[in-house]
Amino acid sequence: MTSKTVAQLLSQDGTLQDVTLKGWVRTFRNDRFIALNDGSTINNIQCVVNSENFNEALLKRVTTGAAVHVTGELVESQGKGQSVEIVVKTLEILGDSDPETYPIQPKKHSFEFLRENAHLRTRTNTFSAVMRLRSSLSFAVHKYFNENGFNYMHTPIVTGSDAEGAGEMFKVTTLDAKNPPLNDDGSVNYKEDFFGKETNLTVSGQLEAETYAMSLGKVYTFGPTFRAENSNTTRHLAEFWMIEPEVAFMDLAGNMDLAEDFMKSVLSYVLEKNSEDLEFLENRLLQEEKSKPQAERSDMSLIEKIKFVVDNNFKRVSYTEAIDILRNCKPNKKKKFKYIIEEWGADLQSEHERFLVEKHFKCPVILFDYPANIKAFYMRLNEPDSEGRETVRAMDILFPGIGEMVGGSQREERLDVLKEKMKALDISEEELWWYLDLRKYGTAVHSGFGLGFERLVMFSTGMGNIRDVIPYPRTPQNAEF
Repeated sequence: MTSKTVAQLLSQDGTLQDVTLKGWVRTFRNDRFIALNDGSTINNIQCVVNSENFNEALLKRVTTGAAVHVTGELVESQGKGQSVEIVVKTLEILGDSDPETYPIQPKKHSFEFLRENAHLRTRTNTFSAVMRLRSSLSFAVHKYFNENGFNYMHTPIVTGSDAEGAGEMFKVTTLDAKNPPLNDDGSVNYKEDFFGKETNLTVSGQLEAETYAMSLGKVYTFGPTFRAENSNTTRHLAEFWMIEPEVAFMDLAGNMDLAEDFMKSVLSYVLEKNSEDLEFLENRLLQEEKSKPQAERSDMSLIEKIKFVVDNNFKRVSYTEAIDILRNCKPNKKKKFKYIIEEWGADLQSEHERFLVEKHFKCPVILFDYPANIKAFYMRLNEPDSEGRETVRAMDILFPGIGEMVGGSQREERLDVLKEKMKALDISEEELWWYLDLRKYGTAVHSGFGLGFERLVMFSTGMGNIRDVIPYPRTPQNAEF
């Protein structure tokens, strides 16, 4: 008898066969019915115990959280709620779980409580569903790029450059914090540090990915990135995962096509592969929404929201056109927006992005050609518009319920223009000499985008807090586990 998973047993045809199964007890009621789960599916399998056949001391050890090994006969279920069950012949306790101290008892727990027990929270339905979805999305990302001829590239975690020019970086050093070596002027002498210079944890793999795109053609990174941003919000983490494709000879229009096709592909994959988890998470959301005032409830259920992205063509709108729409819309005129849009050049907030997607266009939206001064130095400068305003070939993809999901651009391939932009922002040419080399030796149009993986997981699971879609969240004042 080979051991099977709960998912295999519940999906196979045929009963009246002997099976063996290992898993964790979710509940044990009436000294008769064990609900067993092994993580392979959101569903438990019912194991029916005839208490007369088993020692009372053994049955007392069948508690929530205990690991057990059962063998028995798979039969059609007599009760409601499941198609098959196991009539238990042998029962072995592999690992006890003390009911007095085990924190994940079969009752409702707050997400805050479960974060404090993050090492056990995947023993609950919600978190096992979320993390299976995270795993599927991760696989779908690699599958998409692999099938479309991309090379997977591992960009460095420790870096000397600040790709975003944001400056919020974690330092990497082996120097003695209490007694570092000093220069004559009293500043820290980083020449004596491990790497002989100041280094940090990476905020993005984009610049390094560009170097490989300019020889391998199509590359992508998918790895951890770090921001030392003191933001205690439901949308920020200090450590998160980023997906960043870069493609040579591709302009902004091609970049938009790629991003739209990519998003539809990965979301279609989980609709097909994780239907039971999605249904469970959708029902959880519906229950949660009942306690909210009508105005705050979502217009779409979770699965509808995902299908909304998969089934609709993304509307492409210039930033200038979007500003006109927002400036003249009712919520702006009636001062319902928290941030009132008054003039061209404003940085759009989540409320504006969601209005465009959910109320105005009623489909996912790609905004492009943003004002140059609110975007990064590496984005390609357009010719000034009729009013002399400078824009860059940037694009953001906006989703319902969440706002910005993807940010990307055509990269500045002209050496002189790039140098000018770096000078204006005080970005060191010495530090990025290798990046400038790409514009000296065989430069060409190239583009890419970045997508925070946790934001994609939030969208796909309906979870409202980013701390609940990564196994062990790293946030200000918190590096537990």
